[in-house]
Amino acid sequence: MTNKVLSRTIAADADRFAEVARPSLPEVYATIPVPDGASRWKKMMAFLGPGLMVAVGYMDPGNWATDIEGGSRFGYLLLSAVLISNLFAILLQHLALKLGIATGRDLAQACRDYYSRPVSFALWVLCEIAIAATDLAEVIGSAIALNLLFGLPLSVGVVLTAFDVLLILYFQHKGFRVLESIVAGLMVIILMSFLYEIVVSQPSLAGILGGLVPQAQIVTDSSALYLAIGILGATVMPHNLYLHSSIVQTRAYRRDDAGKRSAIRYATLDSTLFLGIAFFINAAILILSAAAFHESGRLEVANITDAYHLLDPVLGVKLASILFAVALLASGQNSTLTGTLAGQIVMEGFLNLRLKPWIRRLITRLIAIVPALIVTLLYGEAGTTELLILSQVILSLQLSFAVIPLVLFTSDQGKMGRFANSRPLKVLSWAIAGIIVVLNGYLLIDTFF
Repeated sequence: MTNKVLSRTIAADADRFAEVARPSLPEVYATIPVPDGASRWKKMMAFLGPGLMVAVGYMDPGNWATDIEGGSRFGYLLLSAVLISNLFAILLQHLALKLGIATGRDLAQACRDYYSRPVSFALWVLCEIAIAATDLAEVIGSAIALNLLFGLPLSVGVVLTAFDVLLILYFQHKGFRVLESIVAGLMVIILMSFLYEIVVSQPSLAGILGGLVPQAQIVTDSSALYLAIGILGATVMPHNLYLHSSIVQTRAYRRDDAGKRSAIRYATLDSTLFLGIAFFINAAILILSAAAFHESGRLEVANITDAYHLLDPVLGVKLASILFAVALLASGQNSTLTGTLAGQIVMEGFLNLRLKPWIRRLITRLIAIVPALIVTLLYGEAGTTELLILSQVILSLQLSFAVIPLVLFTSDQGKMGRFANSRPLKVLSWAIAGIIVVLNGYLLIDTFF
């Protein structure tokens, strides 16, 4: 081999090594210190945050319509579907954070490493469609909230959502902890709003406890089964798996085996805690709908706007509708923040392509705004409801393409080393992946045919 050829080979190998070694979200990688030798409480506080960012994706506006319809039509029956979906989410997010911590690669990067270029490109396209669908739900949810609170036409609300890109970019430059604090503040608003709604709606405690236990009716009643699968599709968000595997690496833990083991433990506690709060909020939407509408015989309430207009007269209080809309607006803005990060992670991970954040955000938001604006202008409120449902169907289609690689990678000892899934966890993970594939396949076939 000539010196010139040898030099080119060494240079190419160096470039490939640099590409593999490049961390996820390099601008915030390992920027949040984890005190070594500190108390467990201080370490836990250092790791709190990524779970919060992920949890907001599980309570985005796309969940609201499904939970409202489920509560109004079937009372507390589908609470068990919300609970099971949340348990699935807890396990899948554990796998995502474990992949990020153990390998130093986010899920998108791991897919690029493992699959051929055509397969990796196809997975990227599917993921981008899912993120656009998520953003579409956020645009519609925020536009509906602005319409309900301030009377703005839906088309004007859709256009206004384009300007949140400026707000996000401003706070993104202040540091990752600032973003986490904003998300936490918005989550508190949502949580307090629904605590008030639950108190004034006076739901049946026996009905709630009974609803948490799976009933045969969910399987025997095709309408209940369809909504239960819809709840699963709206709850487990594919982009959250990419997001979590990346943002957990913002913590500056020791990158040896002991440090990784500790990081996985604390990150799992963080994730489980905030997904528990997400479960409460999703369950609260369904419980509120069951208590306010199903128990008063209003079984036809199936969308956000109907619920808003009926809450005050049904419950006999003045603030119920306003707080409901405020929580919806906070939910849409929260999901916008995390959707932006997920889009950046996916593009950089799959393609190793880095765009300026404002360009990336503008592209994603325009993809969502254009169809939302056309539909609101042509079909009004009914059209936006259908578009919201379509966004959830798209997310269901993408979910399997994120879950299967995640389970595959975290079960691979060659990738994960001693952190690979144990045999019981491997069996459970593949079982959940299989259930998700089958149920989402059924949902898609039923929707289209």
